[in-house]
Amino acid sequence: MSENLEQSFVAQLQANQNIIHKICRLYTAGEDAHKDLFQEITIQLWKAYPKFRGDSKFSTWTYRVALNTAITLYRKTKRTISTVDYESHQYFVKDVDYNYEEEEQIKLMYKAVYQLNDIEKALVFMYLEDKDYQEIAETLGISEVNARVKMNRIKGKLKKILNP
Repeated sequence: MSENLEQSFVAQLQANQNIIHKICRLYTAGEDAHKDLFQEITIQLWKAYPKFRGDSKFSTWTYRVALNTAITLYRKTKRTISTVDYESHQYFVKDVDYNYEEEEQIKLMYKAVYQLNDIEKALVFMYLEDKDYQEIAETLGISEVNARVKMNRIKGKLKKILNP
């Protein structure tokens, strides 16, 4: 793989790694699992990067790959994850300190979101990231109308969970 492609990937990943951290936080319960999922998503992004055509923004593509990886890996609890050693690569992504000591309200929200199914989690995540319904629909592979309807239903579910 060319050095320019590698540098381009690292720069894009550096700029968008918070997306991956947030998805990891949504789909994992501990720091080790978070790091494992982050690494696996990074590997999947790297493998798919040569096929990235730029039809959508890099961040949208990152959401899609990261969500699909998280959903696939954590749907089945008994699954061996094979990893690739990327220590041999010349360029490294600098890890941004990620604060696990969130405010109490955010913890409650995550706890409520954990109770949702995988697609609902992804939809809530993207909604909270201020993504418009068109981008949410494109990323999740559903219609824009379906995304809106699902989000309204999820809001009702979360209200019931947070205010029993």
